[in-house]
Amino acid sequence: MPGHPRAEAFKAEGNKHFKSGDYRAAIAKYRDATSVDPNVPAYWSNMAACYEKLSDYDAMEEASRSCVKADKNFVKGYFRLATALKAKNDLEGCIKALESGLAVDSTNADLKRMKRDLTELQRGETVAAYVRKCEEQMSNGDVAGAHKTLELASRLDAGNPDIERMMGRVKPKYERMEAQRRANLSPDEVHKERGDDAFKGAQFEVAVDHYTKCIEGLKRRGEGQSDLAIKAHSNRAACYKQISHFDGVIEDCTAVLEVDPENVKALVRRAQAFEGVERYRFALQDVKTVLAMPYAKVGKSNMDMCNMMQHRLNRTVQQLKAGNC
Repeated sequence: MPGHPRAEAFKAEGNKHFKSGDYRAAIAKYRDATSVDPNVPAYWSNMAACYEKLSDYDAMEEASRSCVKADKNFVKGYFRLATALKAKNDLEGCIKALESGLAVDSTNADLKRMKRDLTELQRGETVAAYVRKCEEQMSNGDVAGAHKTLELASRLDAGNPDIERMMGRVKPKYERMEAQRRANLSPDEVHKERGDDAFKGAQFEVAVDHYTKCIEGLKRRGEGQSDLAIKAHSNRAACYKQISHFDGVIEDCTAVLEVDPENVKALVRRAQAFEGVERYRFALQDVKTVLAMPYAKVGKSNMDMCNMMQHRLNRTVQQLKAGNC
């Protein structure tokens, strides 16, 4: 909607100055317009456009924020703000501005295009950082670390020539090291690693078979509570979870917790499995154990998940109690 007549007159003068390229004079007029009526977003947006022409991105950001404050549904304000933040290399802030604008108008072509371009830019920067890290790791003799870094980079940009170039250096050395390492593994360790490979390939039943052979071999040698056995139990529990064999998840997680009572992953998995077999009180007990631990140990994702589970399980337990009355 048009603003106050005096403010609109100032805006019209500002537009004339903008068209003639006198951006500072235009800014003065748009500022006069905002002094009369600060709630019209177009005045702030036009002012931000002037600051962009002058490459004054701090002032552009300030004007853009005032634009958004004047009208949170004025999509161009978010675009101006994102443009300013991108120019200032505040990519995280830029993404937030774009997402806020898209929440108002999810079809806006300018916002969608900028977000797509920015996402591509961030991906390129991340890949470049991975390549630099890989080069440092190779200089320090950390071939395994370099190979893992390149695998992460490849997930972001498969076929990238810089990644391919580094992989040509790293992969032959890594494969020689791996062959030598695997040649020195015990039979139980071989089964553990074959289980890991099968899990990564989503062959969960095959993985379970290998983990089981690893665990049974360790038990025969009296090493049923060794670090290797605990890892095998934990990984087999992850397989059982994937195929919804909840009793198997409970059994393996319990084996882990007998050795490591504060193993967060085992507690969370067992709670989910208990819920899956409708043993809600046991599930709630595991969830409460996790929530009583330090946040730094549990992590945000597990803490959020357990909070949601606690609310859900509390309701279910109360409903069960009410039904038994």
